[in-house]
Amino acid sequence: MEVLSVNELIVDLDAEKTYRILWIDSGYVIAYIIDINLEKAVPFIIKIKDVQEKIKNGEYIVQIDKGFFFNRTPTKKDINHRDRTWLYIKELVNAKPSIFDAKKRKILIMEAMTKHNIGSHHTFYKNLRKYWQRGMVKDCLFPDYSLTEVAINYKKKTGRPKKNGKKGIVITEEIKNQFEKSVKKYYLSQKKPSLRYAFKRMLADYYIKLRYFDEDGNEKLVLKPEEERPTFRQFEYWFKKEFDSDEVTIGRIGKNKFEQNFRAITGSSTAETEGPGDLYQIDATPSNIYLVNRFNPNWIVGRPTTYFVVDVSTHLITGLYVGLENASWKAMMNGLVNSCSDKVEYCKQFGISITPEMWPSKHLPSNIIGDRGELASHGVDHLIEGLGPHISNTPPYRPDWKGIVEKLFDTSQEKIKPFLPGYVHEDHGERGANDYRLEASLTIEDYTKVLIRFILFYNNNFYMDDYVRSEEQIKDNVQPIPIKLWEWGVKNAAGKLHKHGIDKVKFYLLPRDTATVTEKGIRYKKMLYTTQKAIQDGWFSRARQKGTWKVAFSYDPRNMDTIYLHTQDENLFVTCTLLEHHSGYNNKTIEEIEQLIEFEKDDYREFEHTQLENELNFYSSIESIVKDANKIKKEKLDKSLTKSARTKNIKEYRRKEQLERRDEEAIKLDINEEFNVIPDSETEIQNENSTLKVPIKQLFANRGRKK
Repeated sequence: MEVLSVNELIVDLDAEKTYRILWIDSGYVIAYIIDINLEKAVPFIIKIKDVQEKIKNGEYIVQIDKGFFFNRTPTKKDINHRDRTWLYIKELVNAKPSIFDAKKRKILIMEAMTKHNIGSHHTFYKNLRKYWQRGMVKDCLFPDYSLTEVAINYKKKTGRPKKNGKKGIVITEEIKNQFEKSVKKYYLSQKKPSLRYAFKRMLADYYIKLRYFDEDGNEKLVLKPEEERPTFRQFEYWFKKEFDSDEVTIGRIGKNKFEQNFRAITGSSTAETEGPGDLYQIDATPSNIYLVNRFNPNWIVGRPTTYFVVDVSTHLITGLYVGLENASWKAMMNGLVNSCSDKVEYCKQFGISITPEMWPSKHLPSNIIGDRGELASHGVDHLIEGLGPHISNTPPYRPDWKGIVEKLFDTSQEKIKPFLPGYVHEDHGERGANDYRLEASLTIEDYTKVLIRFILFYNNNFYMDDYVRSEEQIKDNVQPIPIKLWEWGVKNAAGKLHKHGIDKVKFYLLPRDTATVTEKGIRYKKMLYTTQKAIQDGWFSRARQKGTWKVAFSYDPRNMDTIYLHTQDENLFVTCTLLEHHSGYNNKTIEEIEQLIEFEKDDYREFEHTQLENELNFYSSIESIVKDANKIKKEKLDKSLTKSARTKNIKEYRRKEQLERRDEEAIKLDINEEFNVIPDSETEIQNENSTLKVPIKQLFANRGRKK
């Protein structure tokens, strides 16, 4: 898919119009363009996807603008005119994208008229249009009277006469336009047709004398005579004169492949830096090795993602991350944190003992360059705001802008692959080749140890034959080894390295959001947190009395057990933990929690219909009871009683109702009667020989007597 850029030209082949891209939004959704030839043109908005679709269908083609050229040496008058005009419109052209909107543009121009004491708005419109249509550079504002050209009009064909004696035609401006349209339409295509094919299609478009249909209904063409049409030699001459090789290559293979494989390589990223810490390159790649679970070697966990952070000036590897996260901002954070960490302590975690001199980097650089996707995260903004590095994204399809770290991946693999079980070799997938997955035996910790060993070897021993040293480095006999270049640079080209506390770096790398302080706790996505500061300062009781309020916090989306509340003081944050009764959210990622919350919403939505039906039935049953009660009341109500008579004896009526209901409401146990009844007059006492009948009074009277 064609990736559009600001200042490129879009050619509409059917409408024969050319537009310049003035601005593209950060989300790559919309753009403002302008017709570069229309006298009264104004910017208008388009959708990127619509343009890409028409490019794909062959309706549009994209051209790189050749730029604005002044056809003579500018005079002092020309330069003064340009500079004065630029002064008037400089603030306007930088007010993007507001200046492209007609209503907002009018307001901005009125403000500029007042500021510069200019009475006519036409001057601003004319100069803005000139700036946009000609290429959006300051030199576009040179006065038009200096741009006149002297056209040479030939009366007859020049050059060598034809061998057959026939006269050729003169190549006029009209024919040149035919040539240009045909080249763009038929030659600058990714189908890669020949130039002669484009020439023949041009003849079919413009130099047909007659069209007719044969007996079978097939259309037939009759060309104009040879002396009335241009030759292929003329067409080819004009093509080579007007189209440069880069433009042709881009048209035939696409801009992306051109940038990757055919662009001129004239610069050096190393030469453009000013010493250690001026620029770090960071990039990730899936490693060519299968790993196993650290607890169970029977579980193959796949190929890890490896991040390297490299100092461009010295080629020293300053940071490393190995994990199972795909390339993303979450994973890149770990690489940047590692580049700022004390490497002695880091290596100690893996049982490797080093001295600070063996891996001295523990700094944040002045500039970082990496992939667009990862560095497009909002976390980058917080890093810039808090710690100040400048962040650059590589353009799409331009991994060569991170050439040093890209090359480092190849170097590391070449060094270590002979020793690694589970390494994926080039014959992977071929018939008869081993299944390298089954050979896996290293864990992530093991593979990290291997890469640490590689980094220590590389930083201290990798001799770069093609490294271009400065005069000062040659004078001081600095070897082109990363560690030597770093040591020399720290002493002689310091000022670009920035050292920060590791917690501070982590804080500014983490994504941010807002939570709500409530009477029950600090709430975020149904989770409730607490912190000692909130308890001591009485936040929760205050929220109950005066209402809730918002607080900013940072978090690691991979584990939401803990969040970090911003304090706006030198401490930066306080730690908040989940309340005990919310332990169900422990050890879960933000994605898992959001999925759980969404599941609960779905579950409620499924029950909502049933609940509504039951609630309506509940209302209906109550109404029925009330209706029956009102009916009975209406039938039995003594209308002769006054209001005071009805309300006079409420207490007495209440007591009577209580007495009537007590017998009904009394608790009675259902026990077998033969164990529950005692005769009134006598009790039968049985023994082995006889039955003795005794009156009940006598029975109770004899209870206390002695035998």
